[in-house]
Amino acid sequence: MINTKINVPLLDLQRQYQDIESTVMSSIQDVFNSKIFINGPKVTQLETDIAAYCGTKHAIGVSSGTDALIISLMALDIQPGDEIITTPFTFFATAGSISRLGAVPVFVDIDPLTYNIDPNLIEAKITSKTKVIMPVHLFGQLADMNQIMAIAKKHNLHVIEDAAQAIGAKTTYNGKPLQAAGSIGDLGCFSFFPSKNLGCCGDGGVVTTNSDDLYEKCQVLRAHGSKPKYYHHIIGGNFRLDAIQAAVVSAKLPFLNDQHEGRIKNATYYNQHLHQDIKTPVVSDGSYMIYNQYTIQHEKRDQLMDVLQEYTIGHAIYYPVPLHLQGCFSHLGYQEGNLPVSEKAAKEVVSIPVFPELTQSELDYTVAVINQFIESN
Repeated sequence: MINTKINVPLLDLQRQYQDIESTVMSSIQDVFNSKIFINGPKVTQLETDIAAYCGTKHAIGVSSGTDALIISLMALDIQPGDEIITTPFTFFATAGSISRLGAVPVFVDIDPLTYNIDPNLIEAKITSKTKVIMPVHLFGQLADMNQIMAIAKKHNLHVIEDAAQAIGAKTTYNGKPLQAAGSIGDLGCFSFFPSKNLGCCGDGGVVTTNSDDLYEKCQVLRAHGSKPKYYHHIIGGNFRLDAIQAAVVSAKLPFLNDQHEGRIKNATYYNQHLHQDIKTPVVSDGSYMIYNQYTIQHEKRDQLMDVLQEYTIGHAIYYPVPLHLQGCFSHLGYQEGNLPVSEKAAKEVVSIPVFPELTQSELDYTVAVINQFIESN
């Protein structure tokens, strides 16, 4: 019986910040000294560094992960009525960005082990209106890009990687080990939301690509479609990344691999010590998962959450309502039961603390609370 309670947060950015405060503040001060707050050298440097980190030819800093998706779709000339195949088990922005352009999200169910889109179900959803496959690398693990890219090539489709949770995640692709998220499809989209493994102090994002044409088009689109300034041949938007956010991300980027390894270490501890009746994350062969979340699954999830709450252990559901059942997409005609794996996951998953700065006592306590619940049920 656990007698002493410990407060274990789901995420504690203050602990992360303590060790890098001087580096971050110095980078921010550079921005104020320069008085260049939109684009400028800090953004350019970040783009260079992110492209190198992801192994891509180009990177374009943008205003958020959501805007990264929108500008990528715009760069591919997506029009109203075009269909984009994606997953329903993801954050709203994945499908919201599609609908914002008048296109139609077509939802494909997920693999029950990885929670990523099931590539075996994609081809059945392809029609003459399909233009793009948009896999999501959920929780920090790449979707099966070998199958997805093969399908895209077969049907002459583009691929946009929603890698908002997966910067630094890698997989074996075309027989080559450790190809990075955002380097395989036509475009990769990342978020720098503060809770991400690489977060800024507000909203920010980046698009990666190996295409010169798409790179140039994204650059034009993020500045209202102007090139040169005040001359508009296409309609874009205000998708620019501000220099302060770029400065924060640049300061944190050199520490990112250590952050990943810390999360992997904590995840490994959970994998080894959580009760066997808990479904722990499954890492596909050849994959390097960075654990943006550590998500477990159990049929009595809601009761488990009550216990986590009682014992002051941070937790969250990613995601409680799959997108095909969201009210704003009711016009698409999906019904409960259409995508059963996603629906089951939404009712049974919960994410628990995995951030690198967790102490051993916090890990032990979290495991003890969960295992006690399982053994008493």
